[in-house]
Amino acid sequence: MAPRNRDDNFMDVDSDSDISLLGDAEHRGKGKGKSKASDKRKKDKGKAKAKEQAYTWEASYTRSWDTVQEDEAGSLQGAVEDLMARGRRRRLLAPAAAIRRTIIRHLVLLLDLSAAMMDRDMRPTRFDLMLQYAREFVVEWFDQNPLGQIGVVGMRAGIGERIGEMSGNPQDVLKCLSERTRLEPTGEPSLQNAIEMARSSMSHLPTHSSREILIIFGSLTTCDPGNIHDTLDACVKNKIRISVVALAAEMKISRDLCDKTGGQFGVAMNEGHFKDILFELVPPPAQRAVARAGGPGGNPAADLMMMGFPTRLPDSSPPSLCACHSDMKSEGFLCPRCMAKVCDVPTDCDICGLMIVSSPHLARSYHHLFPVKPYEAVTSMEGGSMPQAACHACARIFSTSVSTAATSEGMSPWGRYRCPDCHNDFCAECDVFVHDVIHCCPGCGK
Repeated sequence: MAPRNRDDNFMDVDSDSDISLLGDAEHRGKGKGKSKASDKRKKDKGKAKAKEQAYTWEASYTRSWDTVQEDEAGSLQGAVEDLMARGRRRRLLAPAAAIRRTIIRHLVLLLDLSAAMMDRDMRPTRFDLMLQYAREFVVEWFDQNPLGQIGVVGMRAGIGERIGEMSGNPQDVLKCLSERTRLEPTGEPSLQNAIEMARSSMSHLPTHSSREILIIFGSLTTCDPGNIHDTLDACVKNKIRISVVALAAEMKISRDLCDKTGGQFGVAMNEGHFKDILFELVPPPAQRAVARAGGPGGNPAADLMMMGFPTRLPDSSPPSLCACHSDMKSEGFLCPRCMAKVCDVPTDCDICGLMIVSSPHLARSYHHLFPVKPYEAVTSMEGGSMPQAACHACARIFSTSVSTAATSEGMSPWGRYRCPDCHNDFCAECDVFVHDVIHCCPGCGK
């Protein structure tokens, strides 16, 4: 092959050849200096761009100290009060009026167990974080909905796999979620197969209970055997509400599932946002208004349902077989209709089909129908009545000094929050405890 023509007065700066010419030493020195300067400018420009645009997975770690600001005395009390203020603002935005809700809920939790859940954009992995938040969600869900039941279905290898049967005992649901080796992700998910399995498990439920499906989806694909829109139409016909929490991105089919069935849809931006949008599904959803046949127009139907309050057997009672598991045990509950023995309540009697509940469970589910009114932040001590010296709930003495950190909207500079009905003052800790835990005002009992 003929040699390449080369100009003695020109040298390629990007050449990797070690052969040098004496006549090109000056040109090579100038070209090398210009190349170094250009590379340095590009390197500095790249560093500046990297500082401006940090990686998404670094956001919650490298800049976490920016969310906590100390006050002039070096205390973190102001940051804590700001977090409480944001919680109070979210509660104030919630409807305080009575809304018709379904207190007997049946929920099927659909977990994505595909290979996409092993991605590490959420630490440690999407799969581990999903299992952790799912267990916390189950505990909180049963605490707020003691009359409900949860079943678990997994999506992997193109099929739907039943992980846990529909149960009203939170320990049974947590047990099936704690077996990590049984839930190892593999293959592709199938939305249609999983939804069909969940729909078939709720086909026998009565009309007075809600039918809900919660999908935690981390993949961008779904491997379905047929037309998933036919499954969507069947869910709408059976009045099944589908909600989706996406970990990757929004897909049109996920949005259609939620919009057409009346569910909620959200895309998790980080770990904290994932938990927030998941726990927004803990309160029971508002019930759709159904016109009563032959009655006044627009009035929703109100049907009566039969419940049974069981008799609890002590541990010292003679052992007998339970109707649900055929286990010989002493403790249990007796059905008031057929006197069959069951292990836990709430449940449906396996002999006569009566719904067996306890009065504390029924009373705890009642607070969703009539929520506690938000307390009003006391911003001024000027008034006709003498202000209370201590909290009405915990009897802690109120501070007489004005807090300079409580400048956010919804926070009281005096640390006082007043019930609009009984006009008693409560501290910030009792305010949160009343609205989030006991759901009943200690002053007026509402």
